[in-house]
Amino acid sequence: MARALLVLVLLASCTAAGDPIPLPPPHALWDYQIGGPYTPPDGVAVVARDHGADPADGLYNICYVNAFQAQPGAEDEWGDLLLRDAAGEIVYDADWGEAILDTSAGDKRDRIADKVNAWVDGCADKGFQAVEPDNYDSFTRVPDGLLSAEDNQALIRLLSAHAHARGLAIAQKNTAELAGARDANGLDFAVVEECGHHDSECGTYTEAFGDHVVVVEYTQEGLDRACAGWADELSIVLRDVDVSTPDDDGYVYGTC
Repeated sequence: MARALLVLVLLASCTAAGDPIPLPPPHALWDYQIGGPYTPPDGVAVVARDHGADPADGLYNICYVNAFQAQPGAEDEWGDLLLRDAAGEIVYDADWGEAILDTSAGDKRDRIADKVNAWVDGCADKGFQAVEPDNYDSFTRVPDGLLSAEDNQALIRLLSAHAHARGLAIAQKNTAELAGARDANGLDFAVVEECGHHDSECGTYTEAFGDHVVVVEYTQEGLDRACAGWADELSIVLRDVDVSTPDDDGYVYGTC
């Protein structure tokens, strides 16, 4: 209860004090560089990079943190905060080999938030303007009953309050089904993967966030669909699924 009250106080004070927190400029060229930093292509105004990297000079920088899952091989850093099934086994995101964090209890959410918010502090200290907490939708890839949408929303509110207190905007990452709750959860804009590939999802995000949506597609078909419907409103980029750097053979970068 005390932590929930603190969240509400921080959110209110963030809105009331000083100028609004700046959001990514709408319909700007952008690049998704969470796989490694490099010199942004010409014309790019917005860049997303991992919290371990430095921001790009002179651009709007979004700081990536893996907030709801552990990085591959990092299980030991999380201890009892890893989600376990009925047999006591760690639950993994099968696609990426990442252990899922246990957001089901308030004390665990508090401890997860403490660790993630330390990364957010680093983002702010380096000069990033926003934070992107990944895997908000982790509750959709676990056995029934282990996690809920409410659990993850309770954690995102802790993160959004802290980000705002540090002067950072905070993104909703994917999770179209919760876009309508953006205000209650303190979320400012959206970072969306493959809303063109999934056809109607881009509209779901724009209904909630207006033109403050940045989109990354991983296929040419997805890019074509996103550009056909939203090229005049949203920031859309094509990247390879490994979000590699230009010195890698698999590197892909494209725009509308």
